[in-house]
Amino acid sequence: MEDLIQRYNVAAPRYTSYPTVPYWDPQTWSPDAWIEHVRTQFNASSGQGISLYVHLPFCESLCTYCGCNTRITKNHGVEAPYIDAVLNEWQLYRSRLGVREVPIRELHLGGGTPTFFAPEQLRRLMDGLLRDSYMLPDAAFSFEAHPANTTEAHLQTLYDSGFGRLSLGIQDFDPRVQLVINRRQTVADVQRVMEDARRIGYTSVNFDLIYGLPLQTLQSVADTVEKTLAMRPERISFYSYAHVPWMKPGQRRYTEADLPTGAAKLDLYRLGKKLILQAGYVDVGMDHFALPEDALCQAAATGKLHRNFMGYTDRYTPLLIGLGVSAISDSWTAFAQNVKTVEEYKAFVAAGTLPVFKGHVLSVADGIIRRYILDIMCRGTTKLAVPSAQSSAILWRLAPLFEDGLARWDGSHVTVTKTGGAFLRNICMAFDERFHDKHFEQPVFSNAV
Repeated sequence: MEDLIQRYNVAAPRYTSYPTVPYWDPQTWSPDAWIEHVRTQFNASSGQGISLYVHLPFCESLCTYCGCNTRITKNHGVEAPYIDAVLNEWQLYRSRLGVREVPIRELHLGGGTPTFFAPEQLRRLMDGLLRDSYMLPDAAFSFEAHPANTTEAHLQTLYDSGFGRLSLGIQDFDPRVQLVINRRQTVADVQRVMEDARRIGYTSVNFDLIYGLPLQTLQSVADTVEKTLAMRPERISFYSYAHVPWMKPGQRRYTEADLPTGAAKLDLYRLGKKLILQAGYVDVGMDHFALPEDALCQAAATGKLHRNFMGYTDRYTPLLIGLGVSAISDSWTAFAQNVKTVEEYKAFVAAGTLPVFKGHVLSVADGIIRRYILDIMCRGTTKLAVPSAQSSAILWRLAPLFEDGLARWDGSHVTVTKTGGAFLRNICMAFDERFHDKHFEQPVFSNAV
């Protein structure tokens, strides 16, 4: 394992999409082309409903580990104007779709900190999004929350708007680690939110935990995981910390000397995973675990697990529309990303223009590779179309991974081995033609291990 770590601990994408954002081709895309892809997909698959992602970027303080697009402020006067802009952006999409009602199958509020917003602002947001839209019978609404500022009113307001799923950003319970990453919440904070959510009627709660944070030890990770297991959330996301200080200056609050890396970092993951599995959770995909009765676990068992810009999900909808600053949309045949600053975003929307500024239209080859990578990430196996030049190149890049026992080839399928489960990003990278065709002078991804 030491040799494998040294060999494969390289910068690698997390593959929530293909092609990954740094490899989008601007020559294939325009805002007008994007809208045509949205219309085409909506008309072709409206019976399946759409997914909505709303990015709410505001936080009162900066968590130094965070890689998300955030705006730090204690001024809550920013709430109403931002909600206005999001609702106006939604109306821009609706006017271009030209339909009376939009069926919604999945909706997620991410951040930032969605619970930065007052309950009445979140109610106004949901009332506006659902006006002239309707939830499909199997719709799943979820939101991210900071345990320290999530109130019973937040939970009740969103539950009344159709939410049944909640994701709590825990990361670590060790006070030393919390201090250096500037993320403070107590076990009592989390227990309070859990008890309120259960009483109100939430049916699925996820805990986000991170391994590889500064000052973490085997004992501190074990303590965090054990405290998590005592509260029995339906899902646990056990993420690898992404150290990218050249992109996120807040991470310069500590140095590489404070970080567990390589074998030490993998040991943290192995310990946490062992404890989680021993408690009855099922490994459903990279970094994600769920109780057997949870929908995510059931989707994995039946081959229906899906992965998109929101991470793993128990459902596939061909059209995902992202609203808000920096949000990414996916029509399955094309991608688009919104502008990255609040000021630009509000200016675009106020002018009646969709705030998209870059994207990518998938080629036929992109679509094939996207399916391969999605299969590997969600099902651990994929069938190659052979013989073809594309497949030959993939198999050539996979050859060292076959030799190292990370995957196997039976003449038609590539299948991830038990050992290879810890190196999914490396395996997927062998399929990634655009990654191998273009190289950047500066790193754009965190290390795989």
